[in-house]
Amino acid sequence: MRRSGSSEAKIRDYERTAKIGRILFMLGPLGIFAVVKRGILWLLNLWKTIGLPPLSRQDLFKWATKSTSLACENLMIAAEALGINTCPMEGLDRRRLSKYLGLSTRYHEIVMVIAMGKKSHAHVEPPQWWRPLDATVTVL
Repeated sequence: MRRSGSSEAKIRDYERTAKIGRILFMLGPLGIFAVVKRGILWLLNLWKTIGLPPLSRQDLFKWATKSTSLACENLMIAAEALGINTCPMEGLDRRRLSKYLGLSTRYHEIVMVIAMGKKSHAHVEPPQWWRPLDATVTVL
């Protein structure tokens, strides 16, 4: 941010926000911070409705998986806009792929693999059949 010319005030605001984020996502030893945060947030919810940050390792995993899936969706839409075909893939051997990529199974999780490329000019799309909208949707 300093190299791009951001003001010191803006940098301080970002650093403060980052510290708050680290505190919110810190689990602590044996998840004790999560228990304390859950109690504090429960009390705050009595006064004002607020969203809950992920408070456990499982919550963090779900949150990160959803965010990563949305980022993958945006990547695929952008690639299609540039004329690059994409295909998300499932059914892969995550353990072997993690080992091949040099990822730690403790700290990294493969959410999705996306194949990207240009289809062959010889490829012919098969005709598609679409169900009529009124056979599928009822407007109330």
